Amino acid sequence: MIRTRVGTVKRIIAEAHGTQLLEVEVDGKDDKAISYLGLTGKVQIGNRLLLNTTASYLGLGTGGYHFVMANYDSPAADLHGKGHIMKLRYTPLQGKCLAVEEQQSEWHERIKAFGGLRGTPVLTVGLHSMLPPLCAAIKILKPDKRIGYVMTDGAALPMAFSDAVAELKEKSLIETAVSAGNAFGGDLEAVNFFTGIIAAREAAGCDIIIVGMGPGIVGTGTKYGFSGIEQGYIIDGINTLGGLPITVPRVSFADMRNRHRGISHHTITVLTEIAKTRSVLPLPVIEDEKLRCLKEQVTLHGIDKKHRVLFREGDLVFDAVEEYGLQVTTMGRGIKDDPDYFKAVGSAAVYCCEYAQ
Repeated sequence: MIRTRVGTVKRIIAEAHGTQLLEVEVDGKDDKAISYLGLTGKVQIGNRLLLNTTASYLGLGTGGYHFVMANYDSPAADLHGKGHIMKLRYTPLQGKCLAVEEQQSEWHERIKAFGGLRGTPVLTVGLHSMLPPLCAAIKILKPDKRIGYVMTDGAALPMAFSDAVAELKEKSLIETAVSAGNAFGGDLEAVNFFTGIIAAREAAGCDIIIVGMGPGIVGTGTKYGFSGIEQGYIIDGINTLGGLPITVPRVSFADMRNRHRGISHHTITVLTEIAKTRSVLPLPVIEDEKLRCLKEQVTLHGIDKKHRVLFREGDLVFDAVEEYGLQVTTMGRGIKDDPDYFKAVGSAAVYCCEYAQ
């Protein structure tokens, strides 16, 4: 289940957003490790660390770092601040936070009195890589709209692991980030994505809300075995709360895997089997042959019978990411390698901004 080693800090490569990126010597070689200050505190050069080396040992991509579990040379840590809600519950790293819902929170009464989203647009994303181009495209169209991001616990749990969120906040492309469920480290903490959405609206005053996992999607090549399946019940949750659910589709003609060609089987499964309620599905206007493929998939799977399907030009996403200086990729592919993926994200942004007049 878990592989641990002891390592020594040789160099602090970077420190920002509640994390330290370290160079550590482990088993006679130098590797990179991440320390979350909120979990294990700040480390110094020469400190001996207990490291979780599992992901790196397995050669995983997003999780291919060592993670600091404890600092042998500075083991003491003390609680501070209010809050009694535990995250990473019943693990050795469980810690408390102040959730927006609990009685000690200044937002408790607002959350308690919540009466519905009244049609607030809420976009749900199946990949974390959708977040930067989506925010950029919305902001270039509606610079005055406040965007909130609710990070679920479907992938990475520490908000600090997302360089994208940190950059989007620095560039004012996200006003507030909420960590929901066992995810932690946002501007606001919530017990689940329902109250995460409510917090983004009621506590942070966001006009547009985006919900989805952090970095590190899990896929298994099976129909239901992928973490993005959460899009389905997020759609239902948005409807329960009285918002307008907008599904950001996963579209690609660059992915060599047939199951992800055109509209990904992930998006198709979510919309046809997992979501029990209706959403808006914007799709990109692209070249004729590719467009025919998208329309055939919509008809073949009956997506248009269950959801509102519409087509929008999404090319403005290219100008948006350039305007804000974002370097965006998906599955290692950039805009030039996989333009239709980003056009699909842009089409969702365009529709959202049409709606959010």
